[in-house]
Amino acid sequence: MKVAIVHDWLVESGGAEKVLSELVNIYPQTEVFSTVDFLSDEQRHIILKGKFATTSFIQKLPKSKDYKKYFTFMPLAISSFNLSEFDLVISSSSSVAKGVVTGPNQLHICYCHSPMRYAWDLQHQYLKESGFDKGVKGFLVKYFLHRMRKWDVTSSFYVDHFVANSNFIARRIKKFYRRDADVIYPNVEVGEFDLVKNKDDYYFTCSRMVPYKKIDLIVETFSNMPDRKLVVIGDGPDMDKIKSKATSNIELMGYQSFSVLKDKMSHAKAFVFAAEEDFGIVPVEAQACGTPVIAFGKGGALETVKEGVSGIFFKEQNVDSLSDAINIFETMKFNPVLIREHAEQFSTEHFKSQIQSLVNKKFKEYQLDCVL
Repeated sequence: MKVAIVHDWLVESGGAEKVLSELVNIYPQTEVFSTVDFLSDEQRHIILKGKFATTSFIQKLPKSKDYKKYFTFMPLAISSFNLSEFDLVISSSSSVAKGVVTGPNQLHICYCHSPMRYAWDLQHQYLKESGFDKGVKGFLVKYFLHRMRKWDVTSSFYVDHFVANSNFIARRIKKFYRRDADVIYPNVEVGEFDLVKNKDDYYFTCSRMVPYKKIDLIVETFSNMPDRKLVVIGDGPDMDKIKSKATSNIELMGYQSFSVLKDKMSHAKAFVFAAEEDFGIVPVEAQACGTPVIAFGKGGALETVKEGVSGIFFKEQNVDSLSDAINIFETMKFNPVLIREHAEQFSTEHFKSQIQSLVNKKFKEYQLDCVL
């Protein structure tokens, strides 16, 4: 069968791109489509195995690298792809990719990382953090998000079958689209991480420095705990804000290579994770090193961290709650071997087997439906 994979946009390497990379591994002859493609040569080799995506008209617009400025054109751009020659279309979607148009003799499976976050339950947070919660601009943005919600629901009708990256996202799909979804956890390269049993005396976190990752909360918490050392890897728009909160017990390393990140993660006494993520690959990577996780107890972390075995949770995204969790963690003991064993259920091998099984099952069902 001829396979097409559709991704929202190709601008960086993140969790969704790791899933995309493995989908390309599973279907090596696939053609990839995306609204824009600005991957570096290194990223292209890793994510697309050297392939170039077929892009939309947005790629050719002025200053298209700032692709978010053209977000009002995204639904039109994604629906403009001619996919009529393909038997199977897999959309890798956290925004618009699921809106591709397919015919009655094609099967469209959507691997949904999340419904459009900023248009639904995170709308008010997005508006506040972007400075669009008041005034004329705020009114226009709210109207635009209202239009996007309507399109988001309508485009969900284009999907024959949804796959969610966690039970958390399956519930959101049911809430917003009124559709059921199978759950297949994202692939985590567990084998790339070494189990380290002897840990050093520091806590660790890593992330792109953006508001919802809550790195500022982690740094602020440790600034009030001068006897606890924290190591932070990552860079981004919030870096200056985070630097202003850092004290001498906090080491901000900025962007680092993967080898440095792995070394710091594997030797840390705990990985601290304060975001509400749809799944969260990095906490699983930490557990693959035998490193326990202190995580905010909402979202995908509830499915990837086993409390008391591979980590603990804190209940609220504030300094007091995280501080209490750290103090409790200091009184506990964790077995790195058991933590690693827990992480192995999220391996790439599991992902590949489940995706192939589901696609083959749905393709056979769809062929039968067509015959009937």
